[in-house]
Amino acid sequence: MSAAASATTTSLGDPPAWFKDALAVEAEPGEVDVDGVTVRYRSWGPPGDGLVLIHGGAAHARWWDHIGPLLARPEGRRVVAMDLSGHGDSGSRSESYSLTGWADEVMAVAEASGTGPLPTVIGHSMGGMVALTAAQRHGERLAGAVVVDTPVREQTPEETAARDQRAFGPLRVYPTREEAIARFRLVPDQEAQLPYVVAHIAEHSLREVEGGWSWKFHPAVFARSAMVPADLAVPGCRVALFRAEHGLVPADMGEMIVDRLGNGVPLIEIPTAAHHVMVDHPLALVTGLRALLADWRHSRAHRRA
Repeated sequence: MSAAASATTTSLGDPPAWFKDALAVEAEPGEVDVDGVTVRYRSWGPPGDGLVLIHGGAAHARWWDHIGPLLARPEGRRVVAMDLSGHGDSGSRSESYSLTGWADEVMAVAEASGTGPLPTVIGHSMGGMVALTAAQRHGERLAGAVVVDTPVREQTPEETAARDQRAFGPLRVYPTREEAIARFRLVPDQEAQLPYVVAHIAEHSLREVEGGWSWKFHPAVFARSAMVPADLAVPGCRVALFRAEHGLVPADMGEMIVDRLGNGVPLIEIPTAAHHVMVDHPLALVTGLRALLADWRHSRAHRRA
């Protein structure tokens, strides 16, 4: 699900060429006003048929920096990674946050960023809840929605950590950027992670504030309602589910989600992966998404029950 302030101990090593090449692809910045709040995004590839990538709770668009360029090629897709309100470089809302409000932001970003008339939305963790909500509310305007290791239950790990005051409390201010980065960790934590990916994410998870440095999320984002099984309804577009073998969606939960969403919803497992798939198995995630999108491009949607 996402990131919080705490300890991490990894040695970076030398990032592989594919990672350095992906980060070298310059992203085109953009923004759009949604109900009085500035929502920012980053784009790769030429305008046209495209994807919108949605991060998890307390995360931000830069979690996708090494993923977006790989999805943009070789087909020349438009790929957009956005900061939901209350996250990253987007503005915060004075009132409450909601999945429906974020889903509307996704559609506004899709239109403003040039992803074509029928984009596909891809959400990780809490972002998957946003993607499903967009599919239910705006399915006729989407080619499809992809959900990556999104648990559908009463409370998410981020919300549990916030409730138990283990993370996501009042934002702490660190005197130096280096001290803040040293306190970055994943929530939920996972042993398997590529240190150079974590380092890049941590580096872009901070903003300068009075007195030092703090995290790029608004703690109020965890006051929203969770997505529970009763909220699942047959969407108006194609849907696919990815689950990490060692993630937050056990096999029976995945089958429950598929059953509630209707026939023809593929459930794809990424072997040996933990919840933060882009942090430990990014190339497997890219390969799976490329294969799915290629199939969707050349096949017809199954009739839903």
